[in-house]
Amino acid sequence: MPNQPAPEIELLHAAYAAFNARDIDAALTLMTPNVAWPRAFKGGFVRGLEEVRAYWTEQWSEIDPHVEPTAFHPEDAGRILVEVHQVVRDLAGTILADERVGHRFTIEHGLIQSMEVCSLP
Repeated sequence: MPNQPAPEIELLHAAYAAFNARDIDAALTLMTPNVAWPRAFKGGFVRGLEEVRAYWTEQWSEIDPHVEPTAFHPEDAGRILVEVHQVVRDLAGTILADERVGHRFTIEHGLIQSMEVCSLP
């Protein structure tokens, strides 16, 4: 019988599922009010729920990303490194990127405080 995943991993599974379903409201309920989120395709960060909403709305009007977590690596200080398989298509369905990347999350009080894109070890 496998162990149940930690609440933080369940939280991240829910966040990826909401992102892939384009359910912004469900995703934002999993984040702190002052969340920091990378503008992965533009550079820099957005901060706060409304900035994340605006960024994703803009992003999804230009590209169609799908990110599937493949492994979770708990680190110290409430951080979790997630290995993801990311497939990015243009709006016509042409694949622009198909790669493995790292997402490092900081979890605070059971919510996502920040995420950064990083290279995998």
